[in-house]
Amino acid sequence: MGERTKAAAGCLTVALGAGAGLALWTVDVRGRFDRFEQSPDWSVLYAELPLAILGGVAVSLVLWALLRRVRARR
Repeated sequence: MGERTKAAAGCLTVALGAGAGLALWTVDVRGRFDRFEQSPDWSVLYAELPLAILGGVAVSLVLWALLRRVRARR
């Protein structure tokens, strides 16, 4: 596998992880946004959203590294 292919696979993995984190964050976001007496809770946007995206990226990169290690042992 060439270096460009590895780099492209890593970038694609990060993009898919960010998308997965965003998709999980959007589940019931309206309920979390209005959870305190019907007033907006802005921590949903400035705390939970970035953490969900970073968590998705981290999980996907760990999975990618594990798969590369398994393929290298063969």
